[in-house]
Amino acid sequence: MEWGNYSMYADFVLLGLFSNTRFPWLLFVLIFLVFVISIASNTIMIILIHMDSHLHTPMYFLLSQLSIMDILYISTIVPKMLVDQMVGQRAISFAGCTAQHFLYLTLAGAEFFLLGLMSYDCYVAICNPLRYPVLMSRKICLLIVVAAWLGGSIDGFLLTPVTMQFLFCASREINHFFCEVPALLKLSCVDTSAYETAMYVCCIMMLLIPFSVISASYTRILLTVYRMSEAEGRRKAVATCSSHMVVVSLFYGAAMYTYVLPHSYHTPEQDKAVSAFYTILTPLLNPLIYSLRNKDVTGALQKALGRCLSPGR
Repeated sequence: MEWGNYSMYADFVLLGLFSNTRFPWLLFVLIFLVFVISIASNTIMIILIHMDSHLHTPMYFLLSQLSIMDILYISTIVPKMLVDQMVGQRAISFAGCTAQHFLYLTLAGAEFFLLGLMSYDCYVAICNPLRYPVLMSRKICLLIVVAAWLGGSIDGFLLTPVTMQFLFCASREINHFFCEVPALLKLSCVDTSAYETAMYVCCIMMLLIPFSVISASYTRILLTVYRMSEAEGRRKAVATCSSHMVVVSLFYGAAMYTYVLPHSYHTPEQDKAVSAFYTILTPLLNPLIYSLRNKDVTGALQKALGRCLSPGR
């Protein structure tokens, strides 16, 4: 469908992450390695949690869901970007851009909600340890996971149709490496200010709701830790939640820059760098942070490697 210089359902062109770098193939190799390590480490995390009975707890069940989200999240964006660099093409169809946009919003939203709800698990483990089996029962764990996926899906179903129904200009060049909302809206030939305001409010709510849960949980945790008389108890309490705090800080910080900070403070290159951080590096860092800082996971990995290397098994 076309009107003069305007068109709908035509292909877009992704300018990519490699266009302004002096060594595009070096960056290509680095991103490929990050992608492979991210997929492998998250897959290992899921397998360990499934195989080791010591990891059959609510916290590790939620971590396995986080790993699934990270695998899908990075797979939505990076393979397309790497293939385009290899074959020398940058086009993405309207349907492909819509699908990528929807999956990105759904998975990012689901991860926001899951990280927020995981703070509740830390709160119960430290502040109500005797009631932990009741307050974090299997049913509640399933509800947490369903709520996270449902929240992300609602975000995708609400924003994707509205974003993709705008009339886009003839150039259709997206100055980004995937179909992210702010980069797409810059191509619109019509006024999108009302939608941008609504999306801004929506993003604030999506960040505010889980962030409120995180803030309330960690406020109670800090008060409980402060009242502990034993240094060993304090150390264990901090170790229980420190990994989660690091992951939340990384993911939420990058998202707040992209969707909350006014556009006047952004440049296209900064946007791409921040987006690369939370779409490419975060799925790599999450399993490393949780595994390297967790004796249960490292112990399960050592046992699994021991079984594989044992000549009698």
